Amino acid sequence: MADSSRIDEYVTRAQVSIASGQLDKKEMEYKLETVERLREVRDAAFDGDGGWPANLGRTLLESNLSGGGWRATEAITNWFRDEPEQALLALRDLWSDDDTPAGERVSAFLNHVPEHDKFRGVGTRLRPVSVLLMALGPDYSPFKITEYRSAYERTGYPKPPAGSDEGQQYEHALAFLDKLLERTSALGFERPRNRLEAHSVMWMNETAETPREDSPEESPDDIPDRHDGQPEGSLEALADALFLDADFLRRIEQLLDDKRQVVFQGPPGTGKTYIARKLARYLAGSQDRVRLIQFHPSYAYEDFVEGYRPEPDGARGFSLRDGPLVQMARQAQADQDSGLNTKHFLVIDEINRGNLAKVFGELYFLLEYRDEELQLQYSDEPFRMPPNLYIIGTMNTADRSIALVDLALRRRFHFVDFDPAKQPVNEVLTRWLDAKANGMRWVADIVNVANRKLGNQDAAIGPSYFMQEELSEEKVKLTWEHNVLPYIAEQLYGQHDRLAEFALERLKQEIGNETGPRIGPDAIDQPERRDPDDAVA
Repeated sequence: MADSSRIDEYVTRAQVSIASGQLDKKEMEYKLETVERLREVRDAAFDGDGGWPANLGRTLLESNLSGGGWRATEAITNWFRDEPEQALLALRDLWSDDDTPAGERVSAFLNHVPEHDKFRGVGTRLRPVSVLLMALGPDYSPFKITEYRSAYERTGYPKPPAGSDEGQQYEHALAFLDKLLERTSALGFERPRNRLEAHSVMWMNETAETPREDSPEESPDDIPDRHDGQPEGSLEALADALFLDADFLRRIEQLLDDKRQVVFQGPPGTGKTYIARKLARYLAGSQDRVRLIQFHPSYAYEDFVEGYRPEPDGARGFSLRDGPLVQMARQAQADQDSGLNTKHFLVIDEINRGNLAKVFGELYFLLEYRDEELQLQYSDEPFRMPPNLYIIGTMNTADRSIALVDLALRRRFHFVDFDPAKQPVNEVLTRWLDAKANGMRWVADIVNVANRKLGNQDAAIGPSYFMQEELSEEKVKLTWEHNVLPYIAEQLYGQHDRLAEFALERLKQEIGNETGPRIGPDAIDQPERRDPDDAVA
């Protein structure tokens, strides 16, 4: 039986945050916006809109509600894109209009999802699915197994039976939220009013406490939160986990302290976005203080800073809505005003795919002059960029059509090279293979030879292609044929007669059929970069 007195204390503790407006400001506003965005995608998908996979994937990633489980989220969104018909069948089971219990919805959806190395474990699989369920409204909430387990223990609420699957875990979590709502009513409090608010109460209670060890079922991306924003553990430990040198991460930290903005630039597969998120999570001390967005050609100032949007629920008219930049700035400013020593991070993936002058607008000035205020384009009140808000962008140098960034932005950002021919990126794959795939070091030799043949460090083959769990020769072959060779063919446009040079078996012969002399990364040709003064690494 649950201990009502401990649950009552748990609910009562949250009333301070509710009364101060922090529940709405830090938790509910963006969650309700996510509910609305998911609902719109659901309606569009069911109405036959072919653009739903991209819109749904973007909403999931930008919501930031699946915690450190972004790799599982990415696996799901890739499935939406690659198999939209099968995925839509699964979503119809998940989002049906009938009274199917939540656990059955979860199980039915997951029965459609193919196996994937990045989509294993009850907690990992349930996280993105629970966010998808929010399309049905505030009676459904995100799920992260670490926080729920801690909440069960703190309140004396029974844990789910051993061996519970994803659907059973989610039903158990909803029953716990219902218990919080029941005790809220019994105590005479007005809020939380629904499961989504109850989840937010739980989240705030749990993340404001001393960090706990991760659950064995949690993704290795998770780092325990700290309420004071100070990094947990050491930078050396993070560097080891990323197979990088600590000095490399320390230099990035110094660059962030200097300008508050950096861009990671390099070819695909060099881990730019992955490292940006991990480092931001480490420096922020909490996933709540990190947000990921992705620029694209149609992304505008109204999406990034502020703009008018249609009223929700079919109401007439438009209202001024803050974009992710302003939302993060207000969150960072609130912590600073409260005396909290926190850092907040906005990670902008593919930063150079947007029209930067159009997207940033007057922020060009504010990025450089953090102590100044300006009136934004639509709102009347002054706005400033708080000093505890940091930006990490990523830029793909292989796509020459987008590789140029205007000089005004370059002056406001430090640029960090992720170059497969230079340290520390040139050693990542070898280190990973030695630690994770015994006897497969020859794969790094293959990549080095191929990069030497390409002779273009801006379009080199990055190590991430082969950093797969349970890597085998068969997996290497599949990855080479279906990921690497198409990429090489694109770089050799007009020179297709050269593709034979990059056949996997031919490259293996060149390195001695896996037993010949090892070809080090220094053998790769290193032509001069276009902007050597801006590069750091």
